[in-house]
Amino acid sequence: QVQVEESGGGLVQPGGSLRLSCATSGGIVSFNVMGWYRQPPGKERELVADITSGGGTNYADSVKGRFTISRDNAKKTVYLQMNSLKPEDTAVYYCSVKIYGINYWGKGTLVTVSS
Repeated sequence: QVQVEESGGGLVQPGGSLRLSCATSGGIVSFNVMGWYRQPPGKERELVADITSGGGTNYADSVKGRFTISRDNAKKTVYLQMNSLKPEDTAVYYCSVKIYGINYWGKGTLVTVSS
């Protein structure tokens, strides 16, 4: 059974940085897409960034140039480095791994950007 667990959320001031981590286990095949999504208060979940097992990346326009997604295939882990954070980045951040078209989700980690 695929398991997904996020860590690294918290409270940060505007302009600050945070690094999210997502560990996966159980049934992870070599080819998959790992990604970060977020759900701001009162809004729908949206894609932040994703990365293929080959290293191809895709970013939401709102985070380009500020966030960087990376992965360690040996550790089955994906990271999200978030710099120059803004109050509008406040959200619950979810990790996802897509295997054969099926998304497996973590429970989420809260990121709050506030002074």
